Amino acid sequence: MSVHLILGGARSGKSSFAETLVLKAEAKLTRHYIATAQPFDEEMERRIAHHQERRGESWTEHECPIALAELISQFQATDIVLVDCLTLWMNNVIYNQGNPVTEDQIRSQVLHLVEALNASDAKIVLVSNEVGLGVVPMGEVTRLFVDHAGWMNQAVAKVAKRVTFIAAGLPLELKG
Repeated sequence: MSVHLILGGARSGKSSFAETLVLKAEAKLTRHYIATAQPFDEEMERRIAHHQERRGESWTEHECPIALAELISQFQATDIVLVDCLTLWMNNVIYNQGNPVTEDQIRSQVLHLVEALNASDAKIVLVSNEVGLGVVPMGEVTRLFVDHAGWMNQAVAKVAKRVTFIAAGLPLELKG
């Protein structure tokens, strides 16, 4: 298992950093890009298109809004996988296409993800937003998201060999 977690705020440069890291990896590895975003509106469609244009065609792309652990379990030691991003995945888990979920179901999904990361022979790079540096949100659902995103980042960081924090496009190694 080789897991590298890349954390940062919105527009911090974490996705570009992760993509560059994967592109510099051994040429014999098959590059996979797992996109967790769902285009709910035109603005999100533009963001997704921007990311796709920047990446080009040197990746095998996978759209995976929820079943992330199941997809990760399919990769081999000959693969390098970039997941962008875990916080969008967390949003998808919480909202589950409009169906309410319990906190136990959220925790179960995160545990399932951590188990899949631990079991994988692939090299995996995960991008996630660090959401705990701002003010505490006022709404219950937003607090639920911030709390679980923070706990998810902690759980993934525990199993990751490397953790990098990105601020203003600059990497700071936290672990590894």
